[in-house]
Amino acid sequence: MFDMGWSELLLIGIVALIVVGPKDLPVLFRNVGQFVGKARGMAREFTRAMEDAAKESGVDDVTKTLRDAANPKQFGLDKLRDAADLTPKSAKKPAGSNTEKLSKERAEAAEKIRNAAAERATQRKAEEAAAAATPQPDPAPAADTGPKPDPAAPTPTSETPSKTGDA
Repeated sequence: MFDMGWSELLLIGIVALIVVGPKDLPVLFRNVGQFVGKARGMAREFTRAMEDAAKESGVDDVTKTLRDAANPKQFGLDKLRDAADLTPKSAKKPAGSNTEKLSKERAEAAEKIRNAAAERATQRKAEEAAAAATPQPDPAPAADTGPKPDPAAPTPTSETPSKTGDA
């Protein structure tokens, strides 16, 4: 609170020695010490009373939330750990714990899935290769859906009279 160094305290002591005198100086220091001790005690008691009132009213929870919110990185990690029910790395589980067993089971299941997918892909490729190797029958020609020519009608010939008047 007060920014006083040794040089300031030495100056105050010299002034007090000159003003009060060497005979009454120990009594003065004793009284000042008692006064400072009582002031500190009162400040400590006031601080405790304020902290107790804050705990009773729930302000400390709000204060903790605000402090956590001021550090968004830590706030986010705490919420993720709570949501995932994770613990920090410093609180690792001992070997043989349920977490370790589950991770081994999940790794084995993942390996089985990978092997089954690889086997199925190999089978599919073999089936596609076999299907490509066997000759496919030609599909039947599509039925003509357009108008059919009349057999009684004369067929057009390439020798048609020209309109230029050669005839």
